[in-house]
Amino acid sequence: MYPNLYYFFKEVFGAAPAWLKFLNSFGFFVAIAFIAAAIVLTKGLQRREKLGLLQPKEEKRVFGKPATPGEIIFNALLGFLMGYKIIGAFMSAGEEGIDPQSYIFSSQGSWGAGIALALLFGGMRWYEKNKQKAAKPEERMVRIWPHERVGDMTVMAAIFGFGGAKIFHNLENWSDFVADPVGSLLSFSGLTFYGGLICAGVAIIIYAKRKGISIRQLADAFGPAMMIAYAVGRIGCQVAGDGDWGIPNSAYVTDSTAVVRLAEPGEFEKALANNKQYLEREFNGVTDINHVPSASFKAPSFLPVWMVAYTYPHNVNSMGVKIAGCDEADHCNHLPLPVFPTPFYETIVCLLFFGILMYAQKKIKLAGGLVSLYLVLTGIERFFIEKIRVNTKYHDLPFQPTQAELISIALILLGVALYFVSKNKAKAESK
Repeated sequence: MYPNLYYFFKEVFGAAPAWLKFLNSFGFFVAIAFIAAAIVLTKGLQRREKLGLLQPKEEKRVFGKPATPGEIIFNALLGFLMGYKIIGAFMSAGEEGIDPQSYIFSSQGSWGAGIALALLFGGMRWYEKNKQKAAKPEERMVRIWPHERVGDMTVMAAIFGFGGAKIFHNLENWSDFVADPVGSLLSFSGLTFYGGLICAGVAIIIYAKRKGISIRQLADAFGPAMMIAYAVGRIGCQVAGDGDWGIPNSAYVTDSTAVVRLAEPGEFEKALANNKQYLEREFNGVTDINHVPSASFKAPSFLPVWMVAYTYPHNVNSMGVKIAGCDEADHCNHLPLPVFPTPFYETIVCLLFFGILMYAQKKIKLAGGLVSLYLVLTGIERFFIEKIRVNTKYHDLPFQPTQAELISIALILLGVALYFVSKNKAKAESK
């Protein structure tokens, strides 16, 4: 496992600079996911623009105006924060006992780097606008195409998506939130995808309405983009080991060095009994080891064992038990019971679904049809993966579903309903 890029470089090259500890693996793949989604979304919107399905909107812009004090101050503040925290973090990375996540959310930082970047960013903004300054600023109407707004929509998706993911995760794990509300809110781990999808979706729909963009055409373009983003994001979950894993695979056990092997008769049950305290935390208060959910599946000879039974050594949350012989200051734990690596499965399935959506967008002519297919596919994928995934169940409801299962069912029904609504609307518009 690579909770941050330091561990990756150390394993591959034998050594790594300490500042790489501040580059979280999950965050790295989330950034890649947003870039991939932005590229796919841009291409999708451009395709619809060429087909005449999306039109530009004229907006009034002022050209030749010098930078305002507010613009200079905003850029200077942004530069100060980047210098104070990010450069300061790299400068402090080699210090003993520095925890990257705690450092980012502490008051620690580099004043020198912060002031230097503040002057640089503020000065660059002034210089850029001053270069374009005219004797008399000119007001003109410009046409802005939907694909030119992808940058704004990506930023909105990041902000509202992260906020929604944290809110839904804490609602799903209320006892953990009550125990440590500040830590739960500021932690980089603990994100619920559907919470991010819902909150980001609402924000972008409001934005699109204000900009005169067809919601159904925009949603169709977002379908493949969301699928590839989810697939790449789950790589980050797998690589970092952020807790999104499956239930134990009772066909295997692990030793103190995190090596997985086939279980002898009775060994898995013994491992359950020996790790009762861990299981109570992992499965929200389960006190009877016979109630711990598990499944038995032996890997075929052509598959590596980790694809069906993995212990997430050095996971980013430091969950599980200590790895024998590990001398790192942090991230020295592994799961005491091998589990199904569900993030890996989700990446494979979602890449397949992404290919289906990319193919379908050339065949489906109905506005709203592609996003309907996306909703059904993503609902099906998550509903079935929940069957082997560790998650909080609602024990007071029939069948004891998880939050993700309930939302998955809602998304499938929404996708089906949206398809028929779109079909009826298209018929009405053609009359």
